[in-house]
Amino acid sequence: MIREFSRRDRIVYAFDTMMSRGTAGLIIWLGVLSAILIVLFSVIITFTGTAPDGESFPTLLWMSLMRTMDPGTIGGDQGSSGFLLSMLLVTFSGIFIFSALIGILTTGLEAKLESLRKGRSRIVETGHTVVLGWSEQVFTIISELSIANENQKNPCIAIMSIKDKIEMEEEIRAKVPCTGKTRVVCRTGSPVEPSDIAKMSLHTSKSIIILAPDIENPDPEVIKTMLAITNRSTDSKSVHMVALISDPDNVQAARIVGGDQAEIVLAGDLIARMAAQTCLQSGLSVVYQELLDYGGDEIYFHKEPRLIGKTFSDALLMYETSTIIGLKADNGAVILNPPMNTVISTTDSIIAVSEDDDTIILSGRTDLKIQREAILHSTEDEQQPRRIIMFGWNWRAPIIIRELSNYLKPGSTLLLVADDSLCSPSMPENLKNLTVEFKSGRTTDRSVLEELSIQQYDHIIILSYSDSMNPQEADSCTLMTLLHMRDIADKLGQHFSLISEMRDIRNRNLAEITGADDYIVSDQVLSLLLTQISENKHLSQVFWNLFDPEGSEIYLKPVQRYVSTKQPVNFYTVSQSASELNEIALGYRINSKRNDSDASYGIAVNPNKNDSVIFAEDDMIIVLAED
Repeated sequence: MIREFSRRDRIVYAFDTMMSRGTAGLIIWLGVLSAILIVLFSVIITFTGTAPDGESFPTLLWMSLMRTMDPGTIGGDQGSSGFLLSMLLVTFSGIFIFSALIGILTTGLEAKLESLRKGRSRIVETGHTVVLGWSEQVFTIISELSIANENQKNPCIAIMSIKDKIEMEEEIRAKVPCTGKTRVVCRTGSPVEPSDIAKMSLHTSKSIIILAPDIENPDPEVIKTMLAITNRSTDSKSVHMVALISDPDNVQAARIVGGDQAEIVLAGDLIARMAAQTCLQSGLSVVYQELLDYGGDEIYFHKEPRLIGKTFSDALLMYETSTIIGLKADNGAVILNPPMNTVISTTDSIIAVSEDDDTIILSGRTDLKIQREAILHSTEDEQQPRRIIMFGWNWRAPIIIRELSNYLKPGSTLLLVADDSLCSPSMPENLKNLTVEFKSGRTTDRSVLEELSIQQYDHIIILSYSDSMNPQEADSCTLMTLLHMRDIADKLGQHFSLISEMRDIRNRNLAEITGADDYIVSDQVLSLLLTQISENKHLSQVFWNLFDPEGSEIYLKPVQRYVSTKQPVNFYTVSQSASELNEIALGYRINSKRNDSDASYGIAVNPNKNDSVIFAEDDMIIVLAED
């Protein structure tokens, strides 16, 4: 037979339940107990007739309350022994209750402060950027977003990771001391736990950046974070996510989870494509850096009704301080460098390179002072087969080799030098323009490097042994090889395009860049790209098209292909000449300043079109072209 619960059991259970509610429950019970005691003793005094001078019941309630709150009040009491005894008991009860209340309040306040210190409370923000996860990339993201938010009202970056809140805040203060108008709010929690990320007010955020954790296989954690976001039950509002995936095999799963809410950045593939492009073109790395960070000119989308009905070539010359590079339709489709006779419709937005989104302004000029006599259209193809040497190996190497083959002329060669005790190179097949040879050797051994006769090569690529070493060991190996190659090149008096790869941003900062042709590809590039896409999701298509060998990419071409040298020409003239070749002029490079860091290594992106420049024969024009 099932034994029923007694009344005592139920009362005890109800009491335990109330007490388990924490500070609030304890305060409620103490308040109820105080009220009961005050009323009880007031009733006793009233019915026993021991009240002094026939005081009324409400007056007795007030007198009892004062004695529970201030024990010293009893010192002035006068009356019968019954009244004094009742007041004494009320005072003792008050001492117990209020002592307990002070202890409870102190404990509750300490618990609340500890909770705040641990970053467990919910944030209440609107239009903020949420960063889920923690890595070295977070500092670049904070720095870039702080610049991007300079013209925003009350901007905020909210960060959540399993790291302690105080530690996060101290690291941010140390590495990003100035965030301008932007507030940085840190919270401790698991990005894969829905109850934790619910505290980040995702439904009111501008965008969400999901960082890959510093573990061997980070992609599952990134995908689980995306699942936690898409499956949240508190609201159904769509959000804008940007996620970093390392392994190409995991991209499809990430896209299934994220759907149209997520922009997926494939880390390894992007770095490989950038390494291939920047290796072959002197100064291209500086151009990409300019477009990716918020320190100069960036890519924006802009709707301009006054361009409707104009051809794309006409629109190119209607902006003096901005450069149009393409069009975006209302359905999100992006096309870079469209045919010059394309008519801009009501559904089109222009894609422009400009200093800020509010600087994309029509010039209103009618006389552009285009110097027709200075326009040249040299079609001479000066590109010859190239010789490339690659040090090191990782899973991105085949992608780089295949990308190089897409850009090179037939007859080009690549020598791969790698320590076969650290890697097992697997060469891609069916390369149409490139022949690859392999030589085993330690890439940090000076004698091995000196035997290679590197003066015979045009370009040098140094890859990280990231497949077989941890990031710090791999970066140390890359750094040693890089230092040797710089020293050998200096002693030979030889100039090379030198591209190296490092995993850790901190190690990249150690390897000081010596010029525009000495470029270090690292996770900083990914941080910049994540930041850009978080501000506008359509930029994902723009950058993907720029890094894709199909379609239009950025090239640096000889100035003689466009205008004559040794005489002043304005950039309107350069733009007109490039458009006649179905290309878009983005800027120029002054070769005499190629090693001057203060002059951006001679690179000028989106110059004022009305300014005149005297080009030398070895200067270059930066263009967006199909080849």
